[in-house]
Order: sequence, then structure tokens, then C-alpha cells
Amino acid sequence: MRSVEAQLLHRPPGLTAGEIVRHLAAMQAQDIPSALLAFRARSATLTPAGIDAAWQSREIVRMWGPRGTLHFAHADDLPWIHALTRRDTTILRRLAEEGVTGDDLLPLIAGTLEGQGPLTKADLEERLSGRARGQGIVHLVALAAYHGLAVLGPLRAGKPTYVHAADWLGGPVVPEPDRERALKELATRYRRAHHPAGPEDLAAWSGLPLGEARAAWRLSAAEPPPAPEGPVVRLAPAFDEYLMGWRSRDPILAPEHAGQVFPGGGVLRPVVLVDGAIRGVWGRKGTQVTVRPFEELPDGLLDDEIADVRRFLADKA
Repeated sequence: MRSVEAQLLHRPPGLTAGEIVRHLAAMQAQDIPSALLAFRARSATLTPAGIDAAWQSREIVRMWGPRGTLHFAHADDLPWIHALTRRDTTILRRLAEEGVTGDDLLPLIAGTLEGQGPLTKADLEERLSGRARGQGIVHLVALAAYHGLAVLGPLRAGKPTYVHAADWLGGPVVPEPDRERALKELATRYRRAHHPAGPEDLAAWSGLPLGEARAAWRLSAAEPPPAPEGPVVRLAPAFDEYLMGWRSRDPILAPEHAGQVFPGGGVLRPVVLVDGAIRGVWGRKGTQVTVRPFEELPDGLLDDEIADVRRFLADKA
């Protein structure tokens, strides 16, 4: 069974949003409401406002990270994460598919972002004067991000924003030049937050080729997770690191229930965790929480968790 303690799901007291992100190495943030609930699952005291404050203060940064997907990372960790996770081959292909062409694409998007602060996609479309539309704009920003010139800013009216790294962080994101040092840091952080695991899991989580993941594994050392202190019951959000951080979910999800968690179409439902195993799915509408266990659970087992999710969502509202 995977260690809920290594993933901080036992909710050690006093952790800040930045400390949680640093411990996990990076936190999946493709969907912001789910990412906020991932913080809640690891802290009894963090509020949406506290998480937003860490984002606004640049302590945590939303960026393209492991597997080329959006993650929160700690600002101090950007150089080594950027060195190992940046890719431009897919970006260039997708730009071509969107009809965004030319030999000036990087200066085009960098110049459009620079000095403007966070901009929405609609803002960028207006400023790009027809050079890119729709997803072409996002891929243009991703090209700038590959070169360390862009990250994502906080949401504006629920919509993502994109910002020049110099405006937001004071300078470009410069990748760690010592790749071996970066690999060691990656594997050390990964092993601290993912137990048990192997280099194949690291490769699946990071997007690195298996050979590099194995090299990183050899450079690092395992850190045993803290001893469990009793049962851990959590309502984990969709795309939580506990589900995304390993190659296989078989150790925590019985095959006969997989279709309820992954119904298809890229959907991953929030899950009920009981001592590390997925025992059901749940959903929310406003501050109301609905739980669908795979089989009967003890009466009252989820009462505290449901109340805490409602508390958190009420704070957000």
C-alpha cells in the first residue's frame, strides 16, 4: 500500500502552501478547484485565501511541469524543475496544427506579454492582432515558457492568466545547468513523497525517459516515511498527486471499481481514501458533498471529512 504519510495526507500541523508544494516536488494544477482541494486534504488550517496569498506572493508558481502538464511548484525549485521537464517538440507541432507559423514566434509572444502583467487568453488574442487564436495562443505562451519567459498568473474571474516571467518573478526562469544535480534533486524529492516507488514510477510521473529516471534514482537516497498514527480517511480531489504520482493505480484501486473512478473521456473523479485505498467516489455542488462508496462504510467514518470540505468550500465562496 502507498504511504499516505509520505503524501502528507495525515495532515501534519502547521504546513504552509509553499511547504506542501515543496514536499511533493510539484502539485498537479491543471484544474484549480481540484488543486485547492488537494491542499485541503493535506492541511486542516489552510484556506483558499491562504493558498491564493502564496500564489500572489510568488511563493508558489503555476507552470508547465512534469509530463508537460500544469503544476504548482515552489519558486525556489523552478530552475531544476524547468531543466528536466521543458519540451518544445510538441509545442512546435501543435502551433503548426493551429496555423501559427513564422520565424518570429518567440519574440512575438514575449513582446506581447512583457510589461503587461497577467493577461487572459482574450487579452492576448486582441494584442496579437490575428496572429493566433484559441489554443494557438496557449501554445504560443507554452513556447515562451519553454524558454523561461512565461508562467501562469492567478485566475481572473475564473479564467487563467499568462504573465511574462520577468514581470512576475523578476527575471526569466533559468534552467539548472548541472543536469546531474537536477536529476538528483528530482529523485530525492520524488522518493520523499512517493513510497513505495521505483524508477519506473518516477519516469511516469516526471515524463523523463526511463534511462534518465534510473540514473536519477541511483543518485538519490530513500527517505522512510513517518510511522502511521492511526486510520487516515480523506476525500481527495480529482487529479490528486496520490493518484497521479505513480505508474499504476492497481495497488490502491480494485480493478472492478476502476470504471467508476475513470469513466472515460479524460474524466478522473474525486475519490474516497480509507487507509490509502480508494473506497468510493464523491462529488460536490456548491458546498454540498455527495459520496458514493463502492461498498458500505462504517457509520460516521466520513462525517469529519465531509464537514471539512464544506468548511473549505464555504471559505472559498
